[in-house]
Amino acid sequence: MRIGSYSLDNNLFLAPMAGVTDLPFRRLCKSMGAGVVVGEMVSSDPSLRQSRKSQLRLRHDDEPGLRIVQIAGGDADMLAQAAQYNVENGAQVIDINMGCPAKKVCKKAAGSALLKDPVLVEQILNAVVQAVDVPVTLKIRTGWDPENKNAIDIAQMAEAAGIQSLAVHGRTRACKYQGFAEYDTIALVKQSVSIPVIANGDIDSPQKAKFVLDYTGADGLMIGRAAQGRPWIFREINHYLETGELAPEPSIEEVEQVLVDHIKALHEFYGEFQGVRIARKHTAWYLAEHLSAQSFKQQFNQIQSAEAQLDALTAYFKQKKFDKAQVA
Repeated sequence: MRIGSYSLDNNLFLAPMAGVTDLPFRRLCKSMGAGVVVGEMVSSDPSLRQSRKSQLRLRHDDEPGLRIVQIAGGDADMLAQAAQYNVENGAQVIDINMGCPAKKVCKKAAGSALLKDPVLVEQILNAVVQAVDVPVTLKIRTGWDPENKNAIDIAQMAEAAGIQSLAVHGRTRACKYQGFAEYDTIALVKQSVSIPVIANGDIDSPQKAKFVLDYTGADGLMIGRAAQGRPWIFREINHYLETGELAPEPSIEEVEQVLVDHIKALHEFYGEFQGVRIARKHTAWYLAEHLSAQSFKQQFNQIQSAEAQLDALTAYFKQKKFDKAQVA
């Protein structure tokens, strides 16, 4: 699969997720088999560029693979200027967010709220594509609500404007993340355009990945929430698509190593105060399937220092390995 002149390592994408797909997580998922990793959404508002949050989101030092920056906003000129700014600062691909269902984004007529205004969508697409000389991609949902699905119209508009690839989440804005993603609309979008289409939504296992590829005919898959606490899902999907066989589950030793290295990277990237707090949600995701971890997670969330977090994780996994040995 290609995006413009760029040939991708494979067709598995890490979805952009605010508060999740920071540089440490992107590096990790790339090392675990993701073909493309997309950074957190950044506002097109120039007054926010120098904030600590924006500066961290725009860091690409030692960025693995293609540097894709996703921009969000509702003003065509401002988005065009944001695209230029990010290209000047190292972005190799600009992605436009028209998929985020969050209220704070939609109330500013950005994200998936834009799908309600096709005229504005067309203005934005043309302005951004014409503003930069790198590939521009687009992320959308299937429509505003189940009664108003316009993904096909938006997809054809995007292709005409020069958009190089299109990611489609199989829910409307009104559906948020409730219920199940539907893939019929994604299949119709794929049939309606010649640019690459990437299917997104509820792809949480190798078997589901193959089903979605086969059902929609999509060129690629975008994985978001299923990678939280399971970055090896990309490795597992790649293995299944290539061999038809399920890869072995990661050992408890590997889970410990991946988690500890991830937490260390968060401490280093954000500094101790913020890193410790961000580490809490990631640790909860990694241990979500550990039925015995509930009390540990509660205790972990009270820890205030980086060193104490790492010590707690070492003790937790030591006990897990001991318990496993006893059972064996």
